[in-house]
Amino acid sequence: MKSPRVFKKLLGILFLNCCLNSFQNFIFVANTIKMELKLNRPICFFDLETTGIDIGKDRIVEISIFKVFPNGNKESKTWLVNPTIPIPPQTTAVHGITDEKVANEPTFSELASQVYNMIKDSDLAGFNSDRFDIPLLAEELLRAGVDFDMKNRVSVDVQTIFHKKEERTLSAALKFYCGQTLDNAHSAEADTMATYEILKAQLERYPDLENDMKSLSEFTTRKKIADFAGMISFDKDGDEIFTFGKHKGVKVDTILEKEPGYFSWVQNADFPLYTKKVLTGIKLRKLNTK
Repeated sequence: MKSPRVFKKLLGILFLNCCLNSFQNFIFVANTIKMELKLNRPICFFDLETTGIDIGKDRIVEISIFKVFPNGNKESKTWLVNPTIPIPPQTTAVHGITDEKVANEPTFSELASQVYNMIKDSDLAGFNSDRFDIPLLAEELLRAGVDFDMKNRVSVDVQTIFHKKEERTLSAALKFYCGQTLDNAHSAEADTMATYEILKAQLERYPDLENDMKSLSEFTTRKKIADFAGMISFDKDGDEIFTFGKHKGVKVDTILEKEPGYFSWVQNADFPLYTKKVLTGIKLRKLNTK
């Protein structure tokens, strides 16, 4: 049996370790607050709450955008949106937005110009944004007649940094990196602000991450695709290929030349609008090079 003196010593060591860990967490959070993004152009952090997870069919019910400018200025805006379709009860259970809550709110078509004007000069960032928020936002904008694309901008998916480094959820990411609890999870505004804070903290924690949006975009790109839905990808030669159906793995140019009716089938079928836009661009490029 250990003597009281030994127990006191062990307790002292444990207390010292606890203090040290708390102090390290305090220093890390303090440094996180000081971190600012190095920007060559504005970047918009944004989050969507929606009627579901089908990019082609579901609609936005809330969108929050937090815009950060190279000079440090910041601007934010949150809109509730009437999706014009019913919000399923199981979805309401997640974000708390009901049909009644958005019944008198503007539709996305009515808000599209405001949303686009806020993001048109900016790179984009979010949490799982490359696979969900950006593709769904693109569908809504195209549906509203806004010719949106990502050609002259980059995207930074903060979730990808987190998954590559730690493997956690957004709430756990905020707790892990910033020592904060995410209140109002699945509120678009709360999620947007959490994502912004997490990215700054990730840059502080990982010295190998460059504080540059193009570099971060490359780091967070899981797979190079031509469209948001991943139905058109690139082969080892850098040429577009189909990733689905009977022509999976075949160059798009080859199919457009040998089976021209396939283009019409895609355009008239239930594919995402952005996929159709990309396919049209490939066809026009091919016609212009003849």
